Amino acid sequence: MSGCNCGGVQEVSRVIYACGGCADVGEVADQACRKLRRDGVAQASMSCITGIAAHMQPFIDVAKKAEQVVVIDGCPVVCAKKVLEHVEIFPVSYVLTQMGLEKGKTEVTQQVINEISEKIKDDLNKNTSK
Repeated sequence: MSGCNCGGVQEVSRVIYACGGCADVGEVADQACRKLRRDGVAQASMSCITGIAAHMQPFIDVAKKAEQVVVIDGCPVVCAKKVLEHVEIFPVSYVLTQMGLEKGKTEVTQQVINEISEKIKDDLNKNTSK
C-alpha cells in the first residue's frame, strides 16, 4: 500500500479529510478531496477520517503532525469536522451547503467537483499567502 499513512508518522504540510456522508453533497466532498490531493494541494495520500473516528493512534498522529488540516463536509451537520475536534484537531473547514450546493438536489458531476475543488484551492492559496 504505497503512500498509506496507516503506520509511522511523517511530516506533512497539509492533509485534507472529507465527510463520508451518503448524500449527494457527501459524495461531492469526497471527490473534491480526492481531486485536491491529486492536484497537489495536499499530501499525496489521504489519511482516513474513519481511522480517526475509531481512535486509531497512527491516523490521529498523521493529522496532528500536519501543519494544516482541512476538512470538507457536505452539510451543516459537519460530521468530519466533529470527528477531528473530538481528538483536539481544529481544521480549516469547508461546508458545501454553505458554498452553494443543496443537499438532496445536487447532481454529482465532474463540473460540480471541479468548481468546488477550485473554490477551496483558491481560498487555501489566498489564506496561505498572507
